[in-house]
Amino acid sequence: MAGIDENIVREYFELGGFLVRQLQKYQVQSRKKRAEEEIDIVAENPLAREGDLSFIITDEDLPKIRRAAIAVRGWHTTTFSAATLNSSGQIFNFLQKSALKRLDSIFGEGHKICKILVLPGLPKGRAERQKSVSLLKSKGVDGVLTYPNMLQSIIDKIEPNNNYQKSDLIQTLRILKNYDMLKDPQMDLFAKSRNF
Repeated sequence: MAGIDENIVREYFELGGFLVRQLQKYQVQSRKKRAEEEIDIVAENPLAREGDLSFIITDEDLPKIRRAAIAVRGWHTTTFSAATLNSSGQIFNFLQKSALKRLDSIFGEGHKICKILVLPGLPKGRAERQKSVSLLKSKGVDGVLTYPNMLQSIIDKIEPNNNYQKSDLIQTLRILKNYDMLKDPQMDLFAKSRNF
């Protein structure tokens, strides 16, 4: 499933004006991944402008990112918490020196590179969420992207009347949007409560 996860991330950044390169086109199965194989995607925004970046990245933050190294963790059945992040060392392998050194050969030495971790989501509770964010920052992560934010952004940018034939993901979402199977987010003020 890593292919679709990386595809979502790639499309999100491309729609944001980035030049995107997927570093590995293969899955490592017969051996342990080397640190330099842990960075899934690199992206560069030639029109980036300076500004402060939010840790939980949204569409408003994209223009502030010039260069990014992105690790995609699409474990959609796992709830990410500080405990999960702490217990799974492989989440942070893309921050190892050998992985970051590879970025010098891609972007050149001395450039500031935003290290982004893509996760299904962060904990909902304020205290647990803050613990997770503190842990991520302490490990060297510069920002987090979540799938719900990326998918909603992609859906919002899709025009039902355009043909996105070159992207299976966007074309599928366009078809769903065209047939009103994807709705705009809204508050449901008059929903019936089932359980009191």
